[in-house]
Amino acid sequence: MGVLGRVLLWLQLCVLTQAAYKLWVPNTDFEPAANWSQNRTPCAGAAVEFPANKMVSVLVREGHSISDMLLPRDGEFVLASGAGFSAPDASRDPGCGTGAPALFLDPDRFSWHDPRLWRSGDAAHGLFSVDAERVPCRYDDVVFPSDASFRVGLGPGARPARVRSVRALGQTFTRDEHLAAFLASRAGRLRFHGPGALSVGPEACADRSGCVCGNAEVQPWICAALLQPLGGRCPPAACRDALRPEGQCCDLCGAIVSLTHGPTFDIERYRARLLQAFLPQHQGLQVAVSKVPRPPRPRGTAGAEADTEIQVVLAETGPQTGGAGLLARALLADVAEHGEALGVLSATARESGAPVGDGSAEGLDGSDLRAELAGGVTAGLLLLLLALVAGVLLLRRPRRPTWSRRDEAAPAPVVAPLGFSNPVFDVAGSAEPPPAQKVENSSASRSYFINPLFAEAEA
Repeated sequence: MGVLGRVLLWLQLCVLTQAAYKLWVPNTDFEPAANWSQNRTPCAGAAVEFPANKMVSVLVREGHSISDMLLPRDGEFVLASGAGFSAPDASRDPGCGTGAPALFLDPDRFSWHDPRLWRSGDAAHGLFSVDAERVPCRYDDVVFPSDASFRVGLGPGARPARVRSVRALGQTFTRDEHLAAFLASRAGRLRFHGPGALSVGPEACADRSGCVCGNAEVQPWICAALLQPLGGRCPPAACRDALRPEGQCCDLCGAIVSLTHGPTFDIERYRARLLQAFLPQHQGLQVAVSKVPRPPRPRGTAGAEADTEIQVVLAETGPQTGGAGLLARALLADVAEHGEALGVLSATARESGAPVGDGSAEGLDGSDLRAELAGGVTAGLLLLLLALVAGVLLLRRPRRPTWSRRDEAAPAPVVAPLGFSNPVFDVAGSAEPPPAQKVENSSASRSYFINPLFAEAEA
């Protein structure tokens, strides 16, 4: 079995064991135009120059006619069958060799922390990963192609990059001592550089609800590498009130659905459900599903909270907007109906605002805008007072909670009472047991939720 066959077999084993893997994309091969200053492979008879103070391994696949070559301080050429270099002859390109030499670009420009340089092995149409998870996570298997040369900068060294395994030059490293010996060898030093460290741990993600990626500490370096071509600044979002999901470097337009789950939740099954049952009806969207640390809750929040949650990011990719909000509400309705079977205990959603430049705010000067804001605040205070009065009345009589949705979706059945403890009045014995699943939703705001007081009043 050849090297490529062994790599394919190894990748198949990863799939069978539900292990995620990341593939390294760039290379330091001789032929790719992207590796040369003129964005083209050196023509016949050209002078070639490599950075003198760099280490590099270069795979040469073909034969090349070279008039002159400046070699690097330390490096190697790996010649494929039939590849090599020769002096120019009569067949040389007449327009070649008269200009500046072809410069091989800096081989140290590729960083482990750059999300653009990795490809997920389990990528599917309609799915994407937030920026921090595009770089190898703690439980990922990492693959460097055996049929290409490469060089990787391991970062500033503040924290070792830790993954489940590393495959390079036809070898798979699952123990730190074996990987360390390879990195210290000449072959390893030609391919990995920088003060950073790389380590492996054989543990796999054994939780079917998913595992947190573990790249939160290095996200500043991930974002710096991602935004370096843009001068370190995020491009402006095309909508108002843009969202920034956990693990994302810049704001985006769309919606975020957050799920709390029980022990029966299966993240792969839920991801497949989104791809098969929901995305085909909502074009122009991409979905990212992962387990993330749960944001801190305000003090005094009743009930024990898990330290993680499932983040479902619905990103707008087309010129039309609003589809992410529709899909978010559809997912909330799905949880209301099938949450117990899916292992989902509750769900909340946030949605970005209208596109920048639409006519909703045109014609408002500063004073008009302040007046509208003041009116909105006053109306909000009046609604709050009415809610408190309604709460007193409802808490003094027997209650029969019902579910009422405030959007176009059909009413969902209630499988458990929706009682709650009112911290304002602190009425003893007035709270009923919390429901097994709560879906928070509202069309009057970009944060959806169910208010049991109003839901009961409408009943």
